Amino acid sequence: MPRARRLLLQDGVSEMKMSLQNNVAAGPGFGVYVHWPFCLSKCPYCDFNSHVRAKPIDEARFVEAFKAELAHRAALTRGRTVAAIFFGGGTPSLMKPATVAAILDAIALHWPVAPNAEITLEANPTSVEAERLRGFRSAGVNRVSLGVQAMNDADLKALGRGHTAEEAMRAVELAASIFDRYSFDLIYARPGQTVAGWREELERAILRARDHISLYQLTIEPDTMFERLRDAGKLILPDNDRARALWDVTQEVTAKAGLPAYEISNHARPGAESRHNLIYWRYGEYVGVGPGAHGRILSAGGRRAQATESHPEMWLTVVESKGHALVEDDYLSSEEQGDEFLLMGLRLAEGIEPAAFQAMSGRGLDPRRVASLIADGMVEYTPRGRIRVSAEGFPVLDAVVADLAA
Repeated sequence: MPRARRLLLQDGVSEMKMSLQNNVAAGPGFGVYVHWPFCLSKCPYCDFNSHVRAKPIDEARFVEAFKAELAHRAALTRGRTVAAIFFGGGTPSLMKPATVAAILDAIALHWPVAPNAEITLEANPTSVEAERLRGFRSAGVNRVSLGVQAMNDADLKALGRGHTAEEAMRAVELAASIFDRYSFDLIYARPGQTVAGWREELERAILRARDHISLYQLTIEPDTMFERLRDAGKLILPDNDRARALWDVTQEVTAKAGLPAYEISNHARPGAESRHNLIYWRYGEYVGVGPGAHGRILSAGGRRAQATESHPEMWLTVVESKGHALVEDDYLSSEEQGDEFLLMGLRLAEGIEPAAFQAMSGRGLDPRRVASLIADGMVEYTPRGRIRVSAEGFPVLDAVVADLAA
């Protein structure tokens, strides 16, 4: 095993579990996001940068491009220690374990990697089998996130998923046997879904969850098949009252099971939160490599917003010719940073520090707006003086954030 990968694995998952809660509380940290843009098929609700290819992917060529981009970002972020690595997509579980191992070796070559670093890989049940998952574990992955999405075959078919409910549960059981930490996703507020049906489905799902579950309310995104179906009158989502009732049941069932929401769509036992995603929501630093990846880094000139070429083959060509494929690398104004800080931080149940917002944006929150939102029951102060969105405010989070940012 290469020395770089041994560094990723040293001290094992047991140390990671013991110190996870302390690390979550210590601050945003620094993360690395790796985007694998390929899928077996395109889901009708998905607006992510994902692509289907008829021919096999030249993974060796992509590995070399990832290495080049990692070297480029490392030169911009010297002195950081990697707290979390996330393979997202697309469908990263379509990669060979050797590809994942090579990318992790490259990361460890350029930055110190914390002994207890969280290393997550997204997987679909259709691309998961024991040998592959064990290969990812040997490569250095210590957490997987499975795209289950529904617990019945009819809804899975309507969502365009390529697996059955039985296959999904087998994948969850397999992940649980190989990884100490795993999570899976479900989508709710699906067409025709009842409150009673969702309660029963969620209660069954939580029996399979260990310490984390992600629950996303279905929304119609631009330029998706679902948008076209909705506009043609062929897709009808639950109305606002039912969507709110589904939300309320989600919070009730997860809290009762000891998996309260720590973010608007993510639920975990204390200490089991996704560390990589907390870096985003706490407005920390992260680099993004791969087609369409985004990053936020700090330099002498301030906070920089970065994004890469989104088309996979174009990204590959540009990296091979320039050494990176950044198409955006812009300094954010104080106002832009403040807006992003609010947008990300208020997704969290812990809320934000008003002083941190003022230091970043150069202005304080409008006390009249805060007072009005408190009076309406939309936000509240914590005992430590943080501002957070209340249980009543979370279902209309976007409107609350817009009001505070105005």
